[in-house]
Amino acid sequence: MKAMLSTEVGGPEILQLTDMPTPEPGKKQVRIRVHAAGVNFPDTLIIRDLYQMKPPRPFAPGGEVAGVVEAVGEDVKHLHIGDRVLGMSGFGGFATELVLDAERAVKIPDNMPYDEAACFVLTYGTSHHALKDRAELKAGESVLILGAAGGVGIAAVELAKAAGAKVIAAVSSEEKAQFCRDAGADETLIYTREMSDRAAQKEFSNQIKALSGRDGVDVIYDAVGGDYAEPAVRSLAWKGRYLVVGFPAGIPKIPLNLTLLKGCQIVGVFWGAHTLREPQNHAENMGDLFRLYSEGKVKPRISASYALENAGEALQLLQDRKVLGKVVITMP
Repeated sequence: MKAMLSTEVGGPEILQLTDMPTPEPGKKQVRIRVHAAGVNFPDTLIIRDLYQMKPPRPFAPGGEVAGVVEAVGEDVKHLHIGDRVLGMSGFGGFATELVLDAERAVKIPDNMPYDEAACFVLTYGTSHHALKDRAELKAGESVLILGAAGGVGIAAVELAKAAGAKVIAAVSSEEKAQFCRDAGADETLIYTREMSDRAAQKEFSNQIKALSGRDGVDVIYDAVGGDYAEPAVRSLAWKGRYLVVGFPAGIPKIPLNLTLLKGCQIVGVFWGAHTLREPQNHAENMGDLFRLYSEGKVKPRISASYALENAGEALQLLQDRKVLGKVVITMP
């Protein structure tokens, strides 16, 4: 088998295409012949030892894959050789074969291509958990999505619209704004790359409130962080919910007096931990997502595909925040 390995701490340029022995599945495990692997922001962090999970080296990044079960270990009942599945691996996905616990693999619909399946579970799983379980989003409410043109962001746009919400997509360029409008966003807001200035922050808050049509938005989905967070919280309506999803712009410091003044909540979204701690809820959410996919209400928007040996380029594109939707690695 072949894998793109991280052998030392560093950026995408240090990944090495390596030949390795094909692993055998152990008890309650399966081996998947990987056809496609999704590329996600945590992949850029894990190779720098900046992610919550720090696997021993050498390891391949890649937290979600799709392919065919080609070997089954002892005590696996729900999967069989030849099944088409997606797998949630955490890491190891940038490889032609992958062994993982059978409970981390899910059969995919017959009409779902491998590239879409490999770009489905992490982004849509995160955003569905965030909006449904953490924000308890209701039809008729308004949602501001920061970083709306990225993988989890565009998934949140589709899912919020499917829930009957008004969606305001905040992005950094007109190209990204159009991408979000095409996905169903009701309003778009182009923010400046420099938000450290107080005047810029105040203007940002005022723009959000104006687009909400009321005194603020009900839910904020923040996949950006940094200096955008505080002005976003200031734009919340009474009893609003601010979802903490990611920090590519840095970890923000939010004055807690804002939560008192607005009666609002700051809510953490850790989808990976949710899948392990609340497996029944996660299974129900996956059922929701496959139903929405079959109804055409959600569909991974893949903007670029790379060969395995060029996985570093895919990670660099993501790291530079130049990705629209999702990027996928396809195997030979």
